[in-house]
Amino acid sequence: MSQVPATRPPPPPQWVLDLNSPPRPRAKAANIPDPPGYSSAVSNKRAASSKQQPRKAPSAEETDKLKLKKSWEIALAPAKQLPMNAIMMYMSGNTLQIFSIMMVFMLFKNPIQALMQTNQMFTKFETDGTKGQMWLVKATYVLMNLVALSLGIWKVNGMGLLPTTRSDWLAWETERIPLEHAVFAF
Repeated sequence: MSQVPATRPPPPPQWVLDLNSPPRPRAKAANIPDPPGYSSAVSNKRAASSKQQPRKAPSAEETDKLKLKKSWEIALAPAKQLPMNAIMMYMSGNTLQIFSIMMVFMLFKNPIQALMQTNQMFTKFETDGTKGQMWLVKATYVLMNLVALSLGIWKVNGMGLLPTTRSDWLAWETERIPLEHAVFAF
């Protein structure tokens, strides 16, 4: 059995070497001035000073304030969707078509799901410092979702699917018995 001599792999191409090595520093051309508002000396000082000062950790009070702010953003999110939903409901029309039916279905489904997940939505924001203020945030969230549900009820009523008129309940009406009969005679 003869042994094949081990050959070295070919050297990598120049672009691989350029990619893996940092760029060489270039000397500043004397004839090209700095752009207005830029000074290389000032930027070097800022870079050096920013590296020396580490960022301090936020206090518990600052963290609670940020969590409360984020929870308010989540609580008001359904209110931000109301104008879009109202315009979509108006544009879909009052006729019974697949598009308008699906729009109404989504208008009911999303707030109901959100109402069922209210506590899960705000558990990551509850701390000992924010627990007293979270009930107002949750109440606002529930109220905004109820307003979205009322928009769905308005749309269903506009489509004629809610039994709000007397003619919708004719099956349970009894026939009126007349007290007198008028007969036409010549």
